[in-house]
Amino acid sequence: MNYEVRMTRLMSRIIDYRSPFTAMHSAGVAASAKKLAELAGMSREECLMMEIAGNLHDIGKLRASTYLYGGDDDTLNVEKMRYVRLHAGLGYEVVKEEGYPDRICEMILHHHENYDGTGYPDNLVGEEIPLGARILRVCDVFAALTSDRPYRKAFDSETAVELLIEEVRHFDMKVFLPFQSIVHDEVQAREKAKREAYSGVTTDKLVN
Repeated sequence: MNYEVRMTRLMSRIIDYRSPFTAMHSAGVAASAKKLAELAGMSREECLMMEIAGNLHDIGKLRASTYLYGGDDDTLNVEKMRYVRLHAGLGYEVVKEEGYPDRICEMILHHHENYDGTGYPDNLVGEEIPLGARILRVCDVFAALTSDRPYRKAFDSETAVELLIEEVRHFDMKVFLPFQSIVHDEVQAREKAKREAYSGVTTDKLVN
């Protein structure tokens, strides 16, 4: 069974298991991670691995789903946080059992490591963290900031980047700067599309 088939199978389990948000979030992380990998000149195979790791980085939440998604009791908050911090290791176990390459498994295990050593599960520092995990880290935080959450509305892209800059010690600058460039280009493309659309509407009104 090839990577893509296994990925589709695992993603369908996420969607079916009470967390469609996780699937949408992961798709955004995967798209950004693939772009970063391409910008870094990685091979087609490496870019595919980044995309797969992005799609599956939160798969470990399935094994903690009873605690993460069950009930609204505030007294469970501390317990839920404990399971949130376990999800990277649980995800590693899932993809390892499914037969994914070690490189993808390691990305998923370490996607919450911070460049300054304050992350988890192993408090790795700098280039001790696999490059793929460093890419996932910045993509993951950005995708979370630009998505609606129960406790807040999504930030726009520019604000999200500003918030990332405030915590830039957590990210590899060799990853963060190209990522910032990608976001800038996407914002510019959206603004250009809006201007062109507005121009077309204005022209139509003048003609009519």
